[in-house]
This record gives sequence, C-alpha cells and structure tokens, in this order.
Amino acid sequence: MFDVRDLLQWERFIAPSAIRTFYTLAVILLVIAGLTDFGPGREKVFSNSADDYLKVHRVGPTDADVTEGSGGVWERLRYDWSNRDRVVLTTTDSNTWGGNSGYVYTFGRSPDGATDVNVVIVRQGKTAKGRFLALVLGSVGKGVLKKSFVNSVRAIEANNSGAAHPS
Repeated sequence: MFDVRDLLQWERFIAPSAIRTFYTLAVILLVIAGLTDFGPGREKVFSNSADDYLKVHRVGPTDADVTEGSGGVWERLRYDWSNRDRVVLTTTDSNTWGGNSGYVYTFGRSPDGATDVNVVIVRQGKTAKGRFLALVLGSVGKGVLKKSFVNSVRAIEANNSGAAHPS
C-alpha cells in the first residue's frame, strides 16, 4: 500500500545518478546566484569588490553592468550568465585593466560526482600600474588568486548552508 511518507524517501523513486545530477545543478545555480548578487555585503564573498566601489548600472534577467573594485583599482564589468554552464565577466572600462581582461567561470561535474567550479582570469594592464599588477598576478600572484577564488566559493556555500548534500 502506498504511504505519503514514502515520498520523503525519494531515493527509492529516483536513481542516485539523477539525485547527483540534481545536486550538481543546484550547486551551479547557487554559485551563479552568488556571483550575481550585487547587494550589500558583496565584499564578504569577493575580497576585491568593496561595497563602497560597487555601483550597479543595470541588471537584466541574464546579464548585468556593474562597476566594482577595491584598493584604488576599479573596473566596469558586463556579466553574462545566459549559459548555465558558465558566467562571463568582460571588462568594459577600468582605471587599470584593458584589452581582453575579464573572468570566465565554468561549471561541470567531475567523474566522482562532485561539482566543478573553475575560473580563468585574464588581466591585461592598460597603465603602468596595470601592467605591473598583471605581471605580478600572472606569476607569483597566482596563489593569491586561487586562494581568493576558493574563499569566494566557500563563502557562497556558507551563505547557502541550508542546502542538503545528497548521500
């Protein structure tokens, strides 16, 4: 006989791979939501985005135009999250960065079922300060960028700690 409490044991009705796929999608959506949350406190998630630099020019359903920065460096970015597999940030103006500067966050699933979040950062300096910072970030600064990225993902996870991980 069917009991409504059986619905709470969804593993009995849905294959474990479907549960992992759903969880992967949920994690991706949480990361996209974290990347595109332009409200107060953004600096707690992204250390290079101080609240006093943050200016939201426009937000659409799958894109935004935002100025952010810290420590005397700012950039205006076009955010595009129209593809659920990635979020692209393109620098459109900056006091430091030019050329093809920006970020590409990509999402996927590793063979062990974990959700992969990767970022590629391109920094092309347009001033002497920018060229120096690009040189530093492209060499000895890679560890700082990696740590900042990991800390941002952890902060997004912590902000959404109510999300349950599948067994």
